[in-house]
Amino acid sequence: MKPKKFRLFDAVLMAVVVILVVESVAPASAIGPSQFFWWIFLLFFFFIPYGLISSELGTAFPDTGGLYAWVKSAFGKRWGGRLAWLYWISYPIWIMSVAVIFAQTAATVFGFRLNGITTILLQLLFIWTVVFIGNKPVADSKWIMNLAAFAKIFIIVALAVLGIYVASTKGVANSFTLKTMLPQTNLSSLSNVSIIVFNFLGFEVVTTMAGDMDNPKKQIPQAIIFGGLLIAGFYLLAAFGIGVAIPADKLSASSGLLSSFTLLIGHANWFTKVIGALFLYSLISEMVSWALGINYVANYAAKDHTLPHLFSVESHDKMPVGTGYLNGLVATILVVVSPLIPNQDLFQAFFELNVITLLLAYAMLFPAFLKLRKTQPTTPRPFKIPGGRFVVAVITWVPETLLILSILLTIVPLTTNEIPTKLPILIGTVIALIIGEVVVRISDSHISLNTPALEPVKIEKTNQ
Repeated sequence: MKPKKFRLFDAVLMAVVVILVVESVAPASAIGPSQFFWWIFLLFFFFIPYGLISSELGTAFPDTGGLYAWVKSAFGKRWGGRLAWLYWISYPIWIMSVAVIFAQTAATVFGFRLNGITTILLQLLFIWTVVFIGNKPVADSKWIMNLAAFAKIFIIVALAVLGIYVASTKGVANSFTLKTMLPQTNLSSLSNVSIIVFNFLGFEVVTTMAGDMDNPKKQIPQAIIFGGLLIAGFYLLAAFGIGVAIPADKLSASSGLLSSFTLLIGHANWFTKVIGALFLYSLISEMVSWALGINYVANYAAKDHTLPHLFSVESHDKMPVGTGYLNGLVATILVVVSPLIPNQDLFQAFFELNVITLLLAYAMLFPAFLKLRKTQPTTPRPFKIPGGRFVVAVITWVPETLLILSILLTIVPLTTNEIPTKLPILIGTVIALIIGEVVVRISDSHISLNTPALEPVKIEKTNQ
């Protein structure tokens, strides 16, 4: 019996599932009509360079270490460990934030009231469903991602069609003029730009599936090109639909998507329930697809002694279940302690902390690409970004600068009014960095002289 393979079609759909983060469309839409400028601007100056760099690194160094292996090769083990920690810790925080939306949406769709106990139980059900599915081999669960891709596409196309109809018959909730769609002059208005950057991340998760592909050197660049075009178009359609339905200053980050459908239709009906059910399914599949990449990276880093040994525990079919169960444990702790957090939008708080920790991990990607270009020029690159040193420098430092600016604008209070919302995110980020540094240094100091560190294992595949 032939083993299941990850085809180009599967890879494109997985790119859509991983990168098309439906629940983050509403927070990005809180920017207002100027989001259209930022979507297009970041598409050309961040997304395309990032996709090209991921494609080159993913085909030149197609080992299961992914981001960790690239940063380690460029800057050494400790920097690789720091990346692995930030890359991993963002995920259980993200699961918790999405669990908040899952419980709220489930209550709306199925018509029951939430109390403290039912909220926690629904959130835990979501978390551990994601953990158990995410611990299965990608080829066994690829149908979940494929179906989820179509679910996300249906949600966004339906939102866009309804938006166009309502805009042409009843008008729009926001003013879409050249003036309103240009960036505002105050820096505070740019805080949510980090969410758009976040919405463009995830292509390297596809590269970690190289071992399940027939011809990863060809399929990975194709998946990035075709998937990228689809994703950019879908994000713009969703942004338009929400912009037609809800004024930006009244948009809820957690319920904005479902509320948009209700407002566009005029009332809740069977169709909004279908959309809600598809949305719930897409939340599960989205978290599963990210687990398939993040768990492998953390597992690889643990085998390389830069994360604790527990991350390296595997099942009989070599799945990184230790990392998977740690994801569930951390997310469960966050759910249990969340009632103790002062009254606030829990989704927004945890989601922004997830965004920042993940962006900090990606901040190491672009310098690592430039360093590997200089230090390993003879490594075969089946896909190589064309152009000379100037082009490579631009493709590296423009997205890196945008990434760092988006992080700073999100966590640094620029006015006294921003202190209550930004200060907790800043404190959470500092705590995550401190814990990560301690974990990496302790893991590094426990290296046994009889246990050599891993060397990146390239995956060679041929057409069958």
